[in-house]
Amino acid sequence: MGISIGIAAMLAVVGISTSSRAELDRTLARLGTNLLTVGPGQTLRGEKTVLPADSTSMVRRIGPVLSVSATAELPVWVYRNDHMPAGETGSLAVLAADPHLMDTVGATLARGAWFNRATGAYPAVVLGATAARRLDVPAIGVRVWLGGAWFAVVGVLEPVPLAEELDAAALVGWDAARSYLRFDGHPTTVYVRAVESQVAAVQSVLGRTANPQAPQDVRVSRPSDALAAKQAAETTLNGLLLGLGAVALLVGGVGIANTMVISVLERRAEIGLRRALGATRGQIRLQFLVESLLLSATGGAGGIVLGALVTGGYAQIQHWPTVVPPWAMVAGLGLTLLVGAVAGLYPAIRASRLTPTEALAV
Repeated sequence: MGISIGIAAMLAVVGISTSSRAELDRTLARLGTNLLTVGPGQTLRGEKTVLPADSTSMVRRIGPVLSVSATAELPVWVYRNDHMPAGETGSLAVLAADPHLMDTVGATLARGAWFNRATGAYPAVVLGATAARRLDVPAIGVRVWLGGAWFAVVGVLEPVPLAEELDAAALVGWDAARSYLRFDGHPTTVYVRAVESQVAAVQSVLGRTANPQAPQDVRVSRPSDALAAKQAAETTLNGLLLGLGAVALLVGGVGIANTMVISVLERRAEIGLRRALGATRGQIRLQFLVESLLLSATGGAGGIVLGALVTGGYAQIQHWPTVVPPWAMVAGLGLTLLVGAVAGLYPAIRASRLTPTEALAV
């Protein structure tokens, strides 16, 4: 049981980590690693800067840029109705959204529709996945209280991995924000899709292009790097869990050694009889060593099956691809055999040292 638990824990950690990495690779392959974001930085005195109103059109002139869109944070709040207390904002932002935003960031709709020429100019709103859940919006067409006026919900987005700030936001059309919410036209975040092979080159000139007057006050980032960093952080936790699995494996090895020592003490008469019938010390050693290896191999095989089932179950719950590396299963079985050999070595040697007369006298 100790061997099984140790191997299952170690294999599950490796399998879940590999499945998570496979999901990340699949997500990046679907969404691309060529998305860049441009936002205002801070001055030397810590004051937040502002991007020029024409920064989007200037960035669009960069040759390898495929598409550009923007959002702008608005100083208003969104509520489920006009009776909600002003302080209960639910930490939801209200953003003016460029018409091309969904295509640029790779977002998809859970239901409803994105802004068109009509809804982008009138009081309509598209909610992020988290915003829709917090506002408890049951269906498309429901109205929400936004900036002191009623806005109709026309769509709800699926979670956006490369632009998580959109999940907890209520998005209104760029023109509607100007007309109803006194939007001044300065974007807060500019999203840029570039040719995959030219991402580094585009990234190097984005600051100077978006704000030629103060390029040092522009912050340029690559969202896919944040996902990779998150995966790297999870690797540290995986190391801790592997250590716990190794402790369980060690406990299993001690358990096997204890079992084999007791077996030698309880089977002294059998050992003496085998020795009297002509069994050599080497054969006695081999017998107990093989028993120890069989114990550990049985535990290891059970642990591999259990670890694979845990990995598959967790991956299904998370909607990840299930990946159990073959090398991990082979390494797990090899490790159990090593533990079994070490655990059974001393009892095997002790059994082989018993003389027939000493063993039969018990």
